[in-house]
Amino acid sequence: MANPKRRHSKARKNKRRAQDRLFASSHAPCPHCHEMKLPHQACPHCGYYKGRQVIAAEA
Repeated sequence: MANPKRRHSKARKNKRRAQDRLFASSHAPCPHCHEMKLPHQACPHCGYYKGRQVIAAEA
């Protein structure tokens, strides 16, 4: 099995790891019930997505 001939520098390692950060998930208001929800997903509060009900509403 092949092994590296030279070690990678700290700068090269850190440049690669610069993209590994975490992002906070974005939220948008639901146009039907105005609760905050994840974009491109059905609202967990009212069950609407793109103007029609796709999930039975919670009691």
